[in-house]
Formats: sequence, C-alpha cells, structure tokens
Amino acid sequence: MLTGIQLRAYPTNHQKLILSQWMGCARFIWNAKCDEDKYFRGFARKFTPYNQYYETQDQKYSHFKSEELSAWLKQCPSQILRNSASNWKDTLDRFKSGICGRPKRKKKTDKGSIYLTRELFRFEPDQFGKLHLFIGTKTNNIGILKFGIHADFNEPKSLYIRKERGQYFVSFCYEDDQDIQVIKPEEHLEYLRGMTAEQLQDIVVGIDRGVVIPVHAEHREFDFSKEQKNHLSKADRYIKRLQRKLSQQQKDSNRRARTKHRIAVHHAKKANIRKDFAHKTSHALVNGFGKVFVFEKLNTKQMTKKPAPKKDELGRFIPNKAKAKAGLNKAILNVGWYQIASFLKYKAERLGKAVFSIPAAYTSQECASCGHTHPDNRKSQDRFKCVNCGHIDNADHNAAMVIKQRAVKLILDSGTLLDDNHLSSSGRGGVRKTKKSVKAFSRCTDEASKEKCAA
Repeated sequence: MLTGIQLRAYPTNHQKLILSQWMGCARFIWNAKCDEDKYFRGFARKFTPYNQYYETQDQKYSHFKSEELSAWLKQCPSQILRNSASNWKDTLDRFKSGICGRPKRKKKTDKGSIYLTRELFRFEPDQFGKLHLFIGTKTNNIGILKFGIHADFNEPKSLYIRKERGQYFVSFCYEDDQDIQVIKPEEHLEYLRGMTAEQLQDIVVGIDRGVVIPVHAEHREFDFSKEQKNHLSKADRYIKRLQRKLSQQQKDSNRRARTKHRIAVHHAKKANIRKDFAHKTSHALVNGFGKVFVFEKLNTKQMTKKPAPKKDELGRFIPNKAKAKAGLNKAILNVGWYQIASFLKYKAERLGKAVFSIPAAYTSQECASCGHTHPDNRKSQDRFKCVNCGHIDNADHNAAMVIKQRAVKLILDSGTLLDDNHLSSSGRGGVRKTKKSVKAFSRCTDEASKEKCAA
C-alpha cells in the first residue's frame, strides 16, 4: 500500500545556498511556462479554436535556457528543470479535466521546493548501517544531506525537498510491505444494506463536530488538552503583538523579514497542534469505536465567508456584525474539521472500515428521541431540551445520535445515492426535497415545458 512520510533535513550552509538556487531555477521554469501559456492563450483566443490550442501544449523548456539572459540555469541539473516543466504540464492536464485550477505563477518567498526523480538521489548506508541521502548527479551535487529518521521506510522512486521558515524537509511516498485491499464505498454500502437496523445500530457511529467541543462521538468527547489550549492562546497573543509591530516596519527591510519569520513560526506551532489533535482523535476513533463512521457534510468554505455589507435607506453603511463573524470564522478554522475527517478516512481504509457523510440540515435542532425539529429545542450551546417530548440531553450528544439515526435510515433506504462518500436520498422511496433553481428553469424551452415548470 502507498504510504507517505516526511523527514526533517539538516543541510549545511553551503547546501542551503545550492538548494535555494535550484529551487529558484525550478520556479523560473514554472513561471516561464505560465507566462508562455498566457501569451499563447491570448493569441489563440482570436485566431485558433479553443480545443486545438490545448492540444499543442507540451513540457518543453530548452528554449528558456539562454547564455545571455538565463546563464544561471546551467548551474542547475537539467533533470530538475525537466521535472518542473513536467509538473506544470501535469497540473495543466488536471485543470483541463476539471480537477484543479489553472497553473499560476509562484512568488519568490521563503518557501520553495524541488522535485527529484530517481537519477538525482540515492540512499546509502554508512559503515554503521545508518542511511545517508546523496543529492545530485556525479558532476553536480551537494553531497550527503543529513536527515532524521523516525520510522522505517522503503526506498522511493522520487522525493521532494521543501523549504519553509528556514527549515528543510524531505518527503516522499513509497510502497510498504502491507498488502491491504481497499474496499470501495459502494461495496461497503452494498454490504451494509444486507444488515438489519439493530445490527447497524451496533456498528454505526455518529460524529458531531463543533467549535466548543471539536468532536463528539457516542458518549465520548474529544477536545484539546489544557496544555494545547494554553499554547494556542499564547501563540495568538504573540501573533497579535507581532502583527502590530509588522504594520509599523518599512517594507522590504531586514527587520520586517525577521518579524514575518517569527509570525510564521507561531502559525506553524498552531498548525502542528491541530495536526497532533487530528491524528490522536482519528486514531482513538478508528481503534476504539464501531466500523462505520458518519459525519455531517459541512461546507466550511461557505460557513466562514465574510458577511455582506449592509446599508440603510439613505445608502449609509450600518453595522453588520463583521467582527463577531470574524471571531466565529477563526474558531471554526482553528478546530480543523476537514483534517480530522481526512485522517479518519485513510486510517479507516487500512482497517477495512467505512466513512460516510450525510446532509447536515437541522441535526442540532432535531430530537433524537421523537424526531421533532424546532429552533427552541436548543436555546444554549450545551443543553438540548425537546419542546415536544421533553427529552433532555447534551446538545452535542443529541446531534451525534441524530446523525447516527439518519445514517441508518439512509443505508437501509433503497433510493439512497452515494456521491463522494456522501449519502443522500433520491429516487423511489427518497425523501430529499429540492428547490426550483435557475438550471431547472433553463431547461424549459417550449411552451408546454414552461407551463410544467411553472406548475
């Protein structure tokens, strides 16, 4: 099975200089291909068909090497330049397939990376059996690059060397010795439909994600430890103070660059804490609970949007609670909802378990006992009291039970559709409600269909 690993590297000052130069050359080729694509797109927009233009795109880079204009490219191994152009072409192909966005220019920052294929590195054991990493070719190399090993791994076919905040990392994927057959979500769903509701109740786990309590599964809560919360708040205080200092410093000065570096270090500390929490939470869930984990599908990007400005009748701007919304957005993004779900997904695949998601509408307002949905059921953050049956419970636990019950019903429903591990009801027996949209009305061309759509 394909496994990824990231190792901390410790280059010398001379190696740092050479690696920075190589990263700059790789960025030069990438930006040159982006500029070339932009130029020919503008030309093709007027004189050639759209599809015909993309068929002529390639990964050639030799015409960017010039003794007068770009003599420094000769100091970089040609394989690194080739890999940069190849990565650009792969990104363009992914863009044409609708997987990602168009390749964009890369700015010159303190970050950088180079992609090394098999001919540019090799792992060599020394006389004591410790692995060393040789970087470069026979005629153009930086010698042995020291790195720390925290786990066993097999030799990869390619790797990345990345630089961030003055630190260097070696990351790659390799085939481990574990022969694990990944079960597709459709196969999981087909198998689960052969069970009864009582059997599904024993193996399905509903997971509610929130801001105050990041994860609530069954009767267990997962939250940051006291030390982690203290480190997060301490980093926030430092960042706030350094941002104030940064605003008063001159642009492009050395002191401003040092301040930006200190801010980046504190942001990295917060990211490491979130990553550690996501790993520990997903590990505890996948090893100590059921076999089917169900999340509510949350559109975090839409939830953390800035509020639209408001105006009164005279056209003057009025308060729109933007400051309060900014605090809520920061709290949502600080938890790392997506990271927890993604970590749980790949760990569940290794153990043959399934991860699904369901629609998140009204999961916090629905009663897990009687199914009554009303906004007054949850008047506070932590307390749930049903206005219909009087059921009292912790709000997060009630939401987790609602997610579990909805998942069981959707699994047993023959009209359930599965799209990107998302369970939704449709078709015969489905209960999904749709609204009329612009796309629906756009299909109404003749008079008969217009009358049907209007009805």
